[in-house]
Amino acid sequence: MPACPATDRDVCAATLTILYLLIAAVSVAAETQWSQLPSIPDREGFAGMFAGVSGDVLLVAGGANFPSLRPWEGGTKVWYREVWALKHRDGEWTKVGKLEEPLGYGVTVTWHDTIVCIGGSNSKGHTARVTALRWKSDKIQAQPLPSLPEPCANMCGALLGDTVFVAGGIDKPDAIEALHTFWSLDLAQPSPTWQRLDPWPGKERMLAVAAAYEGYFYLFSGAALHRGNDGKPERDWMRDAFRYTPERGWERLPDLPRPAVAAPSPAPAVADGLLVIGGDDGKNAGFRPEAEHPGFPRSVWLFDPAANAWRSVGEAPFSRATVPVVAWGNGFVIPSGEVRPGYRSNEVWLLQRE
Repeated sequence: MPACPATDRDVCAATLTILYLLIAAVSVAAETQWSQLPSIPDREGFAGMFAGVSGDVLLVAGGANFPSLRPWEGGTKVWYREVWALKHRDGEWTKVGKLEEPLGYGVTVTWHDTIVCIGGSNSKGHTARVTALRWKSDKIQAQPLPSLPEPCANMCGALLGDTVFVAGGIDKPDAIEALHTFWSLDLAQPSPTWQRLDPWPGKERMLAVAAAYEGYFYLFSGAALHRGNDGKPERDWMRDAFRYTPERGWERLPDLPRPAVAAPSPAPAVADGLLVIGGDDGKNAGFRPEAEHPGFPRSVWLFDPAANAWRSVGEAPFSRATVPVVAWGNGFVIPSGEVRPGYRSNEVWLLQRE
């Protein structure tokens, strides 16, 4: 390529930047593709499920929905304890067991052949319970693990090596302030115990997006809380982003292009970085009439650690929030979740990596 004339260098640099972004976006698009797995056989679907893989079987459990009336119609949220299994991508979901109690809105990580279900909530409040689930001999085996330092739900977390990190959340349903807590548990230790770590330098938050990538723990977006005029909690929608290692501590990253509260978490890791898919940007908070809410954004953003920058990589074919992500085979599964306030979906989507 010939050198740019000195007078045109700014234009040339801008053109090269645009070309780089276009090539990078095409690269990510070519690397991934969306498809649907069998839907969970429930009319409503669930938000805040636990999800993981054991014995090469995809397991999802718990969660909550509004089975009859919507919240603005006086409907009551119902939590569930059923565990569902999908053995093959073209198979059928079957009920294979139950959690010890109805539960949802916690964190799940898959460690080796064990699914670790952390915290969460139900109609009684929030819990510190941590449970290990395993699929063995076509049965669910459950084993208690050390409880969280305090009850917690609506947090985020991810597994980095053998250590699970959990960030933020709220300690009770009517909390006016989110937690500014950061905990870790080394699952490889003979007698693991939760460690309290220094939290990120930003505001406290819940419903953030976690991720683990190339030796770092990432924390994206989320919502802080404050007391509204009616005394009830109101959200502050955040775009900030952070990265952590035990050796270096926390560092601030470029802000997300938009808030992505309760986006699928942990963020899928692809060759170029981390994907933040959908989530709630807060633009339609308080939308009326509620039944005509247009749904959460479908835009997908990639954080490229090498470039230390965000870039758009198109849209997902669905709108989702409060939903886990689980790696299964050579793809990432996003099971069920919330499509707009008060409404869930029983669809299960697969982000295939080529």
